[in-house]
Amino acid sequence: MGGCAGSRRRLSDSEGPLLFPLPGEEADPAPRPPPQDRQGAHWKNAVGFWLLGLCNNFSYVVMLSAAHDILSHQRAPGNQSHVDPDPTPTSHNSSSRFDCNSVSTAAVLLADILPTLVIKLLAPLGLHLLPYSPRVLTSGICAAGSFILVAFSHSVGISLCGVVLASISSGLGEVTFLALTAFYPRAVISWWSSGTGGAGLLGALSYLGLTQAGLSPQHTLLSMLGIPALLLASYFLLLTSPGPQDPGGEGEADTAARQPLINSEAPESKPGSSSHLSLQERWTVFKGLLRYIVPLVLVYFAEYFINQGLFELLFFRNTFLSHAQQYRWYQMLYQAGVFASRSSLRCCRIRHTWALALLQCLNLAFLLADVWLSFLPSIYLVFLIILYEGLLGGAAYVNTFHNIALETSSEHREFAMATACISDTLGISLSGLLALPLHDFLCQFS
Repeated sequence: MGGCAGSRRRLSDSEGPLLFPLPGEEADPAPRPPPQDRQGAHWKNAVGFWLLGLCNNFSYVVMLSAAHDILSHQRAPGNQSHVDPDPTPTSHNSSSRFDCNSVSTAAVLLADILPTLVIKLLAPLGLHLLPYSPRVLTSGICAAGSFILVAFSHSVGISLCGVVLASISSGLGEVTFLALTAFYPRAVISWWSSGTGGAGLLGALSYLGLTQAGLSPQHTLLSMLGIPALLLASYFLLLTSPGPQDPGGEGEADTAARQPLINSEAPESKPGSSSHLSLQERWTVFKGLLRYIVPLVLVYFAEYFINQGLFELLFFRNTFLSHAQQYRWYQMLYQAGVFASRSSLRCCRIRHTWALALLQCLNLAFLLADVWLSFLPSIYLVFLIILYEGLLGGAAYVNTFHNIALETSSEHREFAMATACISDTLGISLSGLLALPLHDFLCQFS
């Protein structure tokens, strides 16, 4: 394999990833690999980061797609998890027109996101001291544990513990792999983002398809245990050693558009560990990141307020789809939009991400008004709006991280990428906290 073992040693046997020899060590000058080898390494890393994005977010997405089933928690004889693929809708709250669960699906969202928030808040303070390989192993084990625990759970509480494991896996993986992109050509950010979008689409579609075909949620979740194994194989077997290369890979247009994130940035240097950055330097980088962090927080607040606060309440009785099926279709269409836009960086780049935040907030206001007033006549109009919502969210994510990678020096890039990934998690957490009381208010007083 293209130097995988060497890659793991360099990225894990020290305080943070060391790409080049320590001071005082002599390095043998390595000949530049021939173009054919470089092309092969490029595609290995591209496919590797796409698969890492896919596998890392898969369990997180599946748990959100299964949120309605987890809270309904219907039991068949023998304590086997079971959801009828075409159940007759039953109202959990006969006084409400919304057919509410006793607990909002935002409860699953919070279990799926709060551990991630804690990990991302602590990551800039010391996670770089933990080698990459143990982090990836922990992420894979937690993902597998989440599927097993939810599949064999006999209560909502145990199921939520499994959701927490999925959150730990996704959060630890995201902060790890985004930091790892600092040691590879900048193009891998696009591949990683596309993979995370693919996780949304394939995760939601696989859960929808398998349960629609009559498979129980238990067997559906157990069938997904190959995903954590694929994550580990992609990291340990597919990625090549990140050699001393130009991490940018940017064209003249990118270079011309580059606006330093920090006015006092030093000239571009080779990427290395961010562990040597002082607290003052970290604070300066963080302040420079705010113009990207704040819009992304708003985008994710609005879209997850819609997803976990309003999806369950956007219930159409005049359709052939049951309530549970409507919820799964909403999740799948949202993820389809995310996948399309997260894969669009090569043909569409957006610098002013605040515009995406404004449009997403308008989406939230429109759907919230419909929940209250019920003026949309057809579920298919909601399908289109949700697809558009996913397009905005995916575009905000991939363009935010592309702009950050473009505007940070190599010295700061690893820290900047690991820090900025708190944006989506913070927005999602805030939306979950507000969606819970909204759910209770609408279900009790409408």
